[in-house]
Amino acid sequence: MSATSYRRNTLPVGAPVEGWIPPAIPDKTLMAGRTCRLERLSASAHGTDLYLANASDAEGLIWNYLPYGPFAGEQAYLQWIKEFEDKRDPMFYAIVDEASNSAIGVASYLRLQPESGSIEVGHINYSPALQNTVAATEAMYLMMETVFALGYRRYEWKCDSLNKRSRNAALRLGFSYEGEFRQATVVKGHNRDTSWFSIIDSEWPVLSRVFNQWLDPGNFKSDGQQIASLSDLTNIALPGRTLIL
Repeated sequence: MSATSYRRNTLPVGAPVEGWIPPAIPDKTLMAGRTCRLERLSASAHGTDLYLANASDAEGLIWNYLPYGPFAGEQAYLQWIKEFEDKRDPMFYAIVDEASNSAIGVASYLRLQPESGSIEVGHINYSPALQNTVAATEAMYLMMETVFALGYRRYEWKCDSLNKRSRNAALRLGFSYEGEFRQATVVKGHNRDTSWFSIIDSEWPVLSRVFNQWLDPGNFKSDGQQIASLSDLTNIALPGRTLIL
């Protein structure tokens, strides 16, 4: 008996996913944009740049919600990169600024589940040089574009529920809020409730147009100030999405 015939009864089930073929694992070693590019993280190629960029955060705030760091010195940081640079889950990328040709941030794909078409973005760590820049947004767009082009159905973002910057970033980028997992884990000896967000494939076509509109050089004044904000654009594009109340 087929799964379809077995489910011909009065109990509700989800919509059929016709012709579903699990997508491939992302294998791009390079994702290139106008202001930045993402390269598979390498201790030899990116480690020193990243260590110096991160060191400009004198208070160490960028490490507050991550399960690792800050590191005792450059060699400790390079060793940490070496432990992850060849892994496929999490799959780390260095974010390289095109203007300076320096690595100034990292992000990764993780919890790769091609059988269900789900993938998460995480381990996002932006040095002060990357924060609040066009490249910061373009890096996230490039990662989204890659997975939806492969055929993934769901793109996840999770963060500590107390990490307001991460929660606001998720909403700005077009993610929908899905709720809280209470006492989800323990990080550095402290409880973490986890906030869940997602973008699904049916939302990507309109979000892709929004990102391209925002990233267009014509959306910025001569002093670099944006004309249309990404938050306004995503709110207009996805008026029915769930936001944090």
